Amino acid sequence: MSDAVSLATSIVTMQAASTQQALSAEMLKQNAQAEQSLVAMLQQSVEQTQAMLPAGQGTLVDRTA
Repeated sequence: MSDAVSLATSIVTMQAASTQQALSAEMLKQNAQAEQSLVAMLQQSVEQTQAMLPAGQGTLVDRTA
């Protein structure tokens, strides 16, 4: 009986670990998608801001030269 309980406990533990890993992977995937959306939104904002500036404004300046 002890072996059966031990085996059942082991199976449940493995299933719980597998579920936790799947949830973690899904959370990472959703975080990555959210961050990509944020980057796209910021890039669009930068482009819109640069489009409204006078010519030559809003560009990167090489300060090392």
